[in-house]
Amino acid sequence: MNLKVLLPFEIFADKTEVLRIVAETREGSFGILPHRLDCVAALAPGILTYETKQDGTVYLAVDEGVLVKAGQDVLVSVRHAIGGTDLSQLHEAVKREFLMLDEAEQRLRTAMSKIAGGFLRRVAEFERGH
Repeated sequence: MNLKVLLPFEIFADKTEVLRIVAETREGSFGILPHRLDCVAALAPGILTYETKQDGTVYLAVDEGVLVKAGQDVLVSVRHAIGGTDLSQLHEAVKREFLMLDEAEQRLRTAMSKIAGGFLRRVAEFERGH
């Protein structure tokens, strides 16, 4: 298989002759072998694993994104990715970099919803008063 890991402004990895890929979704991990049917999956922050004859098993910490398998091509599009050989350090990077970011984004969205709700209430009160 051919694997491309795409970030918003660059190609993080471009590998050929990939033997297998393991990715994580919100429902759990799943594997891709060369003859698997085409598929699309929403990726959760976690570890993406792939194997080639040249590099052996490679681990990447990835943020949430999308995986698309079409024929022999597998495209992974994520916001952030970190490469490394120490699996425990990559797991820590996922927790530190990607999961904390998601929590911060959720807090921001909650705050924005409260601000928007308050604004709409004030507009409605103003309209009722006039």
